[in-house]
Amino acid sequence: MNKTRLVLRYEILTTVKSKSFLFTAFALPLLAALIFLGVSLLQEDGGSVSGQSMVSSDSSELQVEGYVDQSGLIAAVPPDIPAGILVAYPDETSARRALEEKEIAAYYVLAADYVETGDLIYINPGYAFIPSGGQSWVMRQTIFANLLDNDAGRIARAARPMDVQVTPLSPANQRNDDSPAAFYVPYATMMILYFVLIMSASLLLNSISNEKKNRVIEILLLSVTPRQMLTGKIVGLGILGLLQTTIWLGTGYTLLRLSGRTFSLPAGFEIPPSILIWGIAFFLLGYAVYASLMAGLGALVPNLKEASQAVILVIWPLIIPLFLFAALIEKPNGAVATGLSLFPLTAPVAMVTRLVAGDVPLWQLGVAIGLLLVTAAAVLRAVAAMFHAQTLLSGQPFSAGRFFRALLGPRQGGFG
Repeated sequence: MNKTRLVLRYEILTTVKSKSFLFTAFALPLLAALIFLGVSLLQEDGGSVSGQSMVSSDSSELQVEGYVDQSGLIAAVPPDIPAGILVAYPDETSARRALEEKEIAAYYVLAADYVETGDLIYINPGYAFIPSGGQSWVMRQTIFANLLDNDAGRIARAARPMDVQVTPLSPANQRNDDSPAAFYVPYATMMILYFVLIMSASLLLNSISNEKKNRVIEILLLSVTPRQMLTGKIVGLGILGLLQTTIWLGTGYTLLRLSGRTFSLPAGFEIPPSILIWGIAFFLLGYAVYASLMAGLGALVPNLKEASQAVILVIWPLIIPLFLFAALIEKPNGAVATGLSLFPLTAPVAMVTRLVAGDVPLWQLGVAIGLLLVTAAAVLRAVAAMFHAQTLLSGQPFSAGRFFRALLGPRQGGFG
């Protein structure tokens, strides 16, 4: 245990000091934050200009217009309308005379039966066939307020007539196929979990490949057993992978809040807290499996470039749920979704997606966790046996057959 802890500490300190980790974990989020701030400043500058023009068009640049209310609806012009912008006339003759003398730019005539029919006439000699903006909102807002007797409370309530709060009758996770969240939330969960798993597991591949190139791994194997070395590396790099993911998600959330936007699920669509617990469990076990496989890949390939090209051989099972996402989301309890969530190499992504999309029987969760535990232990044992001098120093080019033979073939000392 002490040697495993030493490897863990060494791995964390070494990786944290590497330029690649510092760039991806800190420089990229910082760059994203700087870009966001720059765009925000530009928008504020543009917004201030547009804001000034809006104020001027709402006040000093508004033209004086008149109205003739034959219906008797308009008792008063709302106080939020600039004073003197809308002038009342007793009849259309007076309004036309004011128009001819250029006292007003246009006038409205509300028919006697306006409340029943909504008929309104607009007289404007300078009216363009394709108007640019205009100020029809002045009359619209005046009519709206007077229809509600200029009562501020009624006006506010009419602007937002309902605050709907939906309470499900059943405490179980309710699936609403009509809501976009029923698709996008499980899909986003699947993609985030996939990338976090790949990103975290790839740290181990980079570590093994670089140490193999620099002959550091040979020194390590003189002091610790392969299992101790792998366990320390997997735990240490797993911590750094979670740290990196937390920084990215935290930066994204902070930028989202600074932009004035918030993310909230629609009413009635709930994700139970238990999903977070299951999600962490499946992530940790999935990471143990794929980090071990990445380590085995790093033990066989002669250099990091060839390792990067061979990564698809290891991660292809995780890609399968991405192609079959419709079956996981639309039919979370179907045969395809159930099979993918029980198969250990696809379970980390598939099962969590199913949990977000709908209810999963408890026995299936238990079976999936059990199979993942057995698989993680078996893969770790098999990969540990690959770390011996013949494999590490052979210098042979990588091939899929050689990888599976080393993984599944007879165990050669070194497991410890």
